[in-house]
Amino acid sequence: MHSTDTATLPSAGHAEIRIVAATPEAARAVAQVIRRSFAGAEQRSYPVPEGGTRLHLTVDTGSAAEPAPSWLATSRPSSRSGTHVDEV
Repeated sequence: MHSTDTATLPSAGHAEIRIVAATPEAARAVAQVIRRSFAGAEQRSYPVPEGGTRLHLTVDTGSAAEPAPSWLATSRPSSRSGTHVDEV
């Protein structure tokens, strides 16, 4: 791993995220989930010497990318699921 002691800090309200994955597809899948939570800016991709991909993202931690779903919407059962055995 690389030392971050001398790394330049991102501007206030922003965060740098580094994703290391075996494949570019895996790195992109994780980045997509992060982008749903935070407004994103830059994305840079680099090969990893040992194989794989390193993806760098800059996100704005003060701005949500999408409105968070309410607890009610996320707690509703799927229309395809039936009653569970332990439900009355």
